[in-house]
Amino acid sequence: MMCIHIHHYSTHTHNHATPRNQIQISKSLTVNIRPKWKQKTFGLRSLPGLLYNQPSLLVGSRTDVASVTPWSAPIIWEGTFDPILIDSIYKQHNLTIATTVFALGKYTRFVKDFLESAEQHYFVGFRVHYYLFTDQPESIPEVKMGENHNLTVLKVQSLNRWQDISMSRMEKLEKLIENELANKADYIFCLDIDTKFYGRWGVESLGRLVGVIHPWLFDVPRDRFTYERRPESQAYIPAGEGDFYYAGAAFGGSLEDVHQLTKTCREKLLIDAANSIEAVWQEESHLNKYFLLNKPSKLLSPEYMWRGINEKAAQIKVVRFSNVAKNYAEVRPNP
Repeated sequence: MMCIHIHHYSTHTHNHATPRNQIQISKSLTVNIRPKWKQKTFGLRSLPGLLYNQPSLLVGSRTDVASVTPWSAPIIWEGTFDPILIDSIYKQHNLTIATTVFALGKYTRFVKDFLESAEQHYFVGFRVHYYLFTDQPESIPEVKMGENHNLTVLKVQSLNRWQDISMSRMEKLEKLIENELANKADYIFCLDIDTKFYGRWGVESLGRLVGVIHPWLFDVPRDRFTYERRPESQAYIPAGEGDFYYAGAAFGGSLEDVHQLTKTCREKLLIDAANSIEAVWQEESHLNKYFLLNKPSKLLSPEYMWRGINEKAAQIKVVRFSNVAKNYAEVRPNP
């Protein structure tokens, strides 16, 4: 049986309440305090007697794809890590991975497959706490959780436009990190709910700031990236600039770094709203602008956010996480 913790969740502070990240000195003076982040500094210690394949400096594990960026960040593909070795290293550190998803309106239908497949493939053997934002907590199905895996359901208000749902995520994530997660989790991943796991997603994905390369734009020149091209928007990226196109459906990292990402994107979204402009792909456009200026410390290949389980590409040896087929016109509240 699944133990569901349901909380009513709001990003707005009532006048009579002082947020947890503030101290009220007097009626006229409130001081912001920085969240106290969990300490994550640790060495990559290998246990004595652990047997694993010998690494090679002469033969690359993958010769068909790039496994490092121009700023020396690793790009994770099948064959670029040893799961036995990396699991052994990270299991010594008692890590907690917070994972957020949003299921509003008809998107609650995707919760069961998401959670059941996650329990088979997502950080198996590690402590995971899912935070599910929904306007229909009564519609969330029971899913058996594995050991040290927990689910908290956060009730939020319904929204009439999918674009507004998309754009409100950054603010809710920022406040969740500030008010609930700062000293409880070590890392966080923010994922779309209309997805399913098909293969391992583990500690090889952890890093300070992690972006996932978009499955439809990983093999095209940058002039075909669907960046926001209007200078009036805070998400604007001029032609001739850009590294990769990142998926808004999956990103993560340390609590501190993802908090800064969500805070910055939320601020940029508000500036755009005040100027009556909406970026072409809402928060995904702002995410791409953020990652252009604040390079991810680790990139996950499109194995970690693929087009669909039946879609093929020569470079994709394993589909780990993928969109699921759906009729957008039917599940979204508006065109």
